[in-house]
Amino acid sequence: MFVLGIDPGLSRCGYGVVSRRGSDMTAVAGGVISTSPNMALPERLRVLAEELRALVGEYRPEAVVVERVFFQVNARTAMATGQAAGVALMAAAESGCEVAQFTSNEVKQALVGYGGATKDQVQRMVASVLGLTAPPRPPDVADALALAACYVTMQPLRRAVAAATHPFPAPSTVGTPGSEASEGAPR
Repeated sequence: MFVLGIDPGLSRCGYGVVSRRGSDMTAVAGGVISTSPNMALPERLRVLAEELRALVGEYRPEAVVVERVFFQVNARTAMATGQAAGVALMAAAESGCEVAQFTSNEVKQALVGYGGATKDQVQRMVASVLGLTAPPRPPDVADALALAACYVTMQPLRRAVAAATHPFPAPSTVGTPGSEASEGAPR
């Protein structure tokens, strides 16, 4: 199973691919897609979309996880991050794989056990969970790997919740004794 995590950004978009075999998780790839601020916005978004489509095509992930922008102090940064997140969500949806989103606090809670964890704590936990000798750098890569690891970690819980919500298929009344469709049932 491959999961692609994306830490959206217009200038620096981090990505990380995590593989799971049994209970072991490993980092397969990580990097940053950069676009120049000197380029026109539509061109930057096109480059980002092409690069993300290429990653999805290369790794064929079961799921793509994009960080949900929950809060930004700077409105201009929030707009750029939102545009990059939209491109990432589109590239993932086009591939037909599952698409998930987590806020940074959800990732911190799942990996570190504390939603207010520092970036350094997250980086160290990502290294520990993925068996890396050092925390991944730059932070964009660490955040993307954290998103993918969070998805893998939470997947058993998500499946259990889905099974508990819909444990049995809806009963069929066709031909069941006492149903209107049964032979001899009054109409």
